[in-house]
Amino acid sequence: MQASEAAVPQNQIAFSFMSESQAVGPGADPVSAGFATDFPARKRDESGTGFAPVLAVMAAAGAALIALVVRTTAEPVLLTMLAALAMLGAFFVFSLLAGHIRLGARVGDSDLIRAMADGFAKGVLVTAGDGTPVYANRMYAEFAGRDGPDSIRRLDTAFAGETEATAALYRLMRLATRGQAGTEIFETGISSAKARRLIKVSSQPLSVPGHERNLGNLALWTIADITDERADETARVSALETQLSLYDGGPAGFIAADANGTITHLNSAFAGWLGGGLATPRGRGAKLGEIIASDGIELLRSAARQPPGSAAGTDLDVICDNGRIVPMRFFSRSSTSGGLVISAFNRQADEALAASLGSVEIRFARFFQSAPFGIATVSADGRIASTNGAFARMVIDGAKGVGEAAADVLCRADDAVARKAIEAGLKQVLAGRSPAGPIEITVGAERQFARRVYITPLARSGEGREAAILYVIDATEQKALEAKFAQSSKMEAVGNLAGGIAHDFNNVLTAIIGFSDLLLQTHRPADPAYRDIMNIRSSANRAAGLVAKLLAFSRRQTLQSEPLQLGELLTDLAPLLKRSIGEKIELKMPTGRDLWYVKADKTQFEQVVINLAVNAKDAMADGGTLTVRTRNITERDSQKLKGSNVPLGEYVALEVEDTGTGMTPEVLAKIFEPFFTTKGVGKGTGLGLATVYGIVKQSGGYIYPDSEPGRGTTFRVYLPRHIPDNEEELVAQKAAKKEPLPADLTGTGRVLLVEDEDIVRSFAVRALKRQGYEVLEASTGVEALEVMERINGDVDIVVSDVVMPEMDGPTLLKRLRKKNPDIKIIFVSGYPHEAFETSLDKDQQFAFLPKPFSLPQLAAKVKEELAK
Repeated sequence: MQASEAAVPQNQIAFSFMSESQAVGPGADPVSAGFATDFPARKRDESGTGFAPVLAVMAAAGAALIALVVRTTAEPVLLTMLAALAMLGAFFVFSLLAGHIRLGARVGDSDLIRAMADGFAKGVLVTAGDGTPVYANRMYAEFAGRDGPDSIRRLDTAFAGETEATAALYRLMRLATRGQAGTEIFETGISSAKARRLIKVSSQPLSVPGHERNLGNLALWTIADITDERADETARVSALETQLSLYDGGPAGFIAADANGTITHLNSAFAGWLGGGLATPRGRGAKLGEIIASDGIELLRSAARQPPGSAAGTDLDVICDNGRIVPMRFFSRSSTSGGLVISAFNRQADEALAASLGSVEIRFARFFQSAPFGIATVSADGRIASTNGAFARMVIDGAKGVGEAAADVLCRADDAVARKAIEAGLKQVLAGRSPAGPIEITVGAERQFARRVYITPLARSGEGREAAILYVIDATEQKALEAKFAQSSKMEAVGNLAGGIAHDFNNVLTAIIGFSDLLLQTHRPADPAYRDIMNIRSSANRAAGLVAKLLAFSRRQTLQSEPLQLGELLTDLAPLLKRSIGEKIELKMPTGRDLWYVKADKTQFEQVVINLAVNAKDAMADGGTLTVRTRNITERDSQKLKGSNVPLGEYVALEVEDTGTGMTPEVLAKIFEPFFTTKGVGKGTGLGLATVYGIVKQSGGYIYPDSEPGRGTTFRVYLPRHIPDNEEELVAQKAAKKEPLPADLTGTGRVLLVEDEDIVRSFAVRALKRQGYEVLEASTGVEALEVMERINGDVDIVVSDVVMPEMDGPTLLKRLRKKNPDIKIIFVSGYPHEAFETSLDKDQQFAFLPKPFSLPQLAAKVKEELAK
């Protein structure tokens, strides 16, 4: 269609560049006819035609001015005219600057829109609600033709006779009537090429804001010939299908995995090797670790970081769905997203061929890659030539490998000792001398991993690139066990020493305390020596307390275990705790509901809580919060307990948490060692936490500290749950109270006292005789049997030490019970009764009095047993 050359009214918009005779044909719809003229007025085209009257007025004014100039009588009129012309000039300049007046002609908007629409590669048609054409561009006219020189052909007329096209246009027109968009593609024979073409027709509603009532429903249609485009697309798809057939059916497998190791793609060849299709459970979405071992993945990542073309293939075994192990060779590279792109080749056929030919190269490659320890070959210049997966995992960061110096790969930059040892060992082996011994190195950001490196020469028949082999073994766990065993041995040795010293000290302290009691009985409080004797006795008791701590650390103290409910114990202990920690520290004691019972020595466990609270107080010099909480630990929860040495079971947890300064890892590793303290000289014995550790362990529990500098410390104690045999045990335990020593300690009867320490025996004999008892003495068990033989066993009770030369206390008891099964015996010892009661029969009855003991305690115990 040719555009009209007639003048276009200045108030038309996009489609106003056509004359009415061009826009609509004869008998056009009035609404369509008004489409070109009824839009809102736009700015006039300032082409200079509106400025002619102004010029005429200015010319007339100029002529009048000239006429007046020649007349001398017209001076007032002349001045008035000059003022008027000055005003007109100022108005003109202002309008010109403001843009209201433009000099020169410009192209109208309708001309620009006409040029743009005619330049489209698609046909554009605007129709009224009944399908009558309102506007069409040149491409549509060329495609659909014209009904006349000044009219546009309707769509249904253009495709008349085309069954497929008519049906498609009918569907689009129905959508257009409802104000909906649509697209149809069909073949048609109408075109300038006189051949069937593939046509794409689209329609969408078109509206002009503010003129919907006058214009009705308009539709915008586009018609495009997509025959060539579809042919190109078909060719591309065909080429892609060919490439995909080669990709899926070729001899190589391909895998893509993201940075997290999740498989994002794999081809049919690799899926077939796994034993299933692309929908195999170990296909897309599975983890790379389900196909390749973690060591192999590290090796592939290491190879991917090598420069392109420098990394050799990596031989790894792949476990298929049916359990078969298939050897494959992998080549990997890093993707832009941080993942891996891997190509694989199935070497099963190569391995079968190698086996038939007697070759071991391929089989060795499998052994090399699947070894659980690190293996690397070293070239003659000391550089890594090849590595297996375990080696890639065990080096410092997994990134160093082939092509780098062995010393750089194995040693940290600041570890001069290990570097010197590795370099010396390589030099020795590469020179042909005997293999170097194992070299210990540490790796990791905090040197937390131990490695043991062996270097051996590699026999070469020629000038091969491998000259030595490195074997790297993970020794972290072994080193940890060695350190733990050394610490345990040291603690055991210290415990044995402390226990032995404590036993001897108890004998000495027993004598000091005993003779002090004897002296106090002969002195009145007003005597000058009475105060001195009391000071001696008080110092001896303090020493006895220190010995008790040593016994607690060495787990040799005497525990009077009983069923305890920790909630009740802490409630009774709360006032003492508040006094111990002071007013600047807030005490919180949340207690778990329905706490289970535990079995422990109440007095000793109170000492545990007090010691932990006092330590927390020292860590909070400026105040803070001390929290003592208790809770039950079920068997399921015990699997999550901090500390791998806690067996599965039911426990009651006691947690003592402070908000103090915390401890460094170095201090934390030594806190349970005896005599270790961070306090100043004279401000602590270093036995507090050692005692806590011993009491908890002797009670069958576990204790674990958790601390960081600046974040406080938490001690967690786990005691095994105790289920009482019956309610009577609990009732008896609650009813039993520590009764005071009786005021009258005198008694009657014959007592055989067996004690190898002369000074202790002397004190005990005098103490019992003063209370009215007849006392027989013996220094050993053999001598005691002789005394019993001499008096025909006529004694009321035997008081015997446990550890004696020739014959100990338990053996003496067995011999005495053979002749007199009902004989009563009291054992006295610095060791707990658990240390010797295992050597006695379970039905043996005896009493126990721990050392050191005082005169009243000895007399009261003898009287108590004789009264039974």
